[in-house]
Amino acid sequence: MIHPRLLRALQLTPKNQGVRHVHATYAHDALCGIFLVSLIPGCGGGGDSTPHPVLLAPASTNVVAYWTDVGAATVNATVATATTPEERRPTFHADLATMHLAIYDAVSAIDGRYKPYLVTPVTVAAGASTEAAASAAAYSVLRALFPNRGAHYQAAYDSYLAGIPAGDAKTRGLALGAEVGAAIVANRANDGRAIVLQPYVPGTAPGKFRGMNPVSRFSPAIRPFIMTSASQFRPGPPPALDSAVYAADFNEVKELGGTVSTRRTAEQLDTARFHTEMPPIFLTRNFGRFARTTSDVADAARLMAAIYTGFADANNACFEAKYFYETWRPLSAIPLADTDNNPATVPDPGWTPVVPTPNHPEYPAAHSCTAGFLGELLRIYYGTENVTYTLNSNVTGTTRTYTNTGAFTEECTAARIHGGMHFRYSTAAGAELGKQVAHGRCSARLACVKNSLAEPRCGAGGGAHPTFN
Repeated sequence: MIHPRLLRALQLTPKNQGVRHVHATYAHDALCGIFLVSLIPGCGGGGDSTPHPVLLAPASTNVVAYWTDVGAATVNATVATATTPEERRPTFHADLATMHLAIYDAVSAIDGRYKPYLVTPVTVAAGASTEAAASAAAYSVLRALFPNRGAHYQAAYDSYLAGIPAGDAKTRGLALGAEVGAAIVANRANDGRAIVLQPYVPGTAPGKFRGMNPVSRFSPAIRPFIMTSASQFRPGPPPALDSAVYAADFNEVKELGGTVSTRRTAEQLDTARFHTEMPPIFLTRNFGRFARTTSDVADAARLMAAIYTGFADANNACFEAKYFYETWRPLSAIPLADTDNNPATVPDPGWTPVVPTPNHPEYPAAHSCTAGFLGELLRIYYGTENVTYTLNSNVTGTTRTYTNTGAFTEECTAARIHGGMHFRYSTAAGAELGKQVAHGRCSARLACVKNSLAEPRCGAGGGAHPTFN
């Protein structure tokens, strides 16, 4: 249950007006007492205990949204020469998490409502321009990580700064943002992605992944932003090949996910295709919509830092588990079912998935890991399951509306089965991993600093919830 003092801050419209629009007039202290599952008494006023529905309408323009778009264009750019670890082994989620943490710490130093993630700048924050500080912080990170991609951020930086009036506020903001950006970059130096990998040897035993040169093998080595380790939330092993659970999920994807299926509906196929857009494109574009749901710069900075740090940790935790278990995909399991020692599975040598299968191990499902994280983050962050938002896909050219925080996770889970890429038990394990990452954000970082009477405490669910002080 949300603390009543927080609820009053969230009451932007009377109950009888229905959905609450979170943009422009977004309450200044609405999230003062909460960072994900962290509730801090003493931030806000009284109120009733029933949270209003939330409509995340991307209708605001702010400096965080601006740099969210610039950052997305930068990480998705193609460069002829790679000179940094980021460019040699790009990991858009970790790189954008780094940028958003710099923005967050710079903005928070000036705004004063939230604790910094890492940096308390020496530069005097009083009177500094928030827009200048956020821009300088983002620019410092992008320039450090992607020196060959200046075409995607230099003009954007110059243009934005030109719109900020000259003066002491601008000067202080630029100095503060540059200081914070440099400190965040230094903290993320040698983050593990440059690990030397040995040539991959595909499995040959029943149940083992068959892929050649699979992708993202370095992801488990990347240092987490909040988790204690990439293996902190590793799920238990998948069902045994000779189990009834394995047989049921095997037969489900065999019937629904193949190129030829008499059971899959047109809607199910369209949904599967909706979720096949490349994640760096799909997610950065759609995450940018969340940055536009409030005109409050500090809240936007905080939300985007929460999204990207959690997304990065969820992704790397997922790939740690994938390469720990190294299990086969349906595209191998179904043709080779005569080797699984399960009488309830029948091989089909000609079976192929209806959409292409990514080249990395099956368990747990990565899309479910990140979708599970996002849904649970939004539920905890806004204090209600009744959060409505939209996402779009360039593959299908359509926009989908989700009317509760679990809807995207459920749809994404089904899509990976109907697309022939995953077993249901894998999507369930992935979604649970993502939720645990969201709950694992019980942290003094990014928390309210005004009227704090206690350290953050964890909410219900998600297993063990460590603190990260």
